[in-house]
Amino acid sequence: MKGLLFVDGYNIIGDWPELKARQETDLEGARDELIEKMAEYQAYTGIEVTIVFDAHMVPGLGKKYRRYDIGIVYTKENETADERIEKLVNETLRVDRQIYVATSDFVEQRVIFASGAYRKSARELRTEMNQIEKGIQFEVEETKRTAARTKLPISKEMAELFEKWRRGKR
Repeated sequence: MKGLLFVDGYNIIGDWPELKARQETDLEGARDELIEKMAEYQAYTGIEVTIVFDAHMVPGLGKKYRRYDIGIVYTKENETADERIEKLVNETLRVDRQIYVATSDFVEQRVIFASGAYRKSARELRTEMNQIEKGIQFEVEETKRTAARTKLPISKEMAELFEKWRRGKR
């Protein structure tokens, strides 16, 4: 992997307009949508993603699990996402690895930067995610176009011969 990205889950949900609107009526759906987007981000960039959610939104948790091959952490009660992210940064910091933290919390950005990690604001991450989604869409369309041209692995000469036959030319 190129690096690590720790995402302050509820901070990002509260900042991205499409997730913020969904959060008001469907917090679990907003979380799931963020998880899916970050899975696409990881697959496209090669950067390992871990999303950290505050336990106060889901009391009694304090666990870790993987979904879509990304890490998802719910903090313990009375532990904030910021505190957990700071611990994770300090545990994983190495000279040969870049660590990014996605949050729009200004104080947290300063603490993270002082720890040796890079910060990404929620807006920067959203802009990057929009570009990734466009890139994925382009690649899917290219794959469809390429696959539509030929279904069989044949040489160019054979394809031209078959095309002549199809058009009735010999």
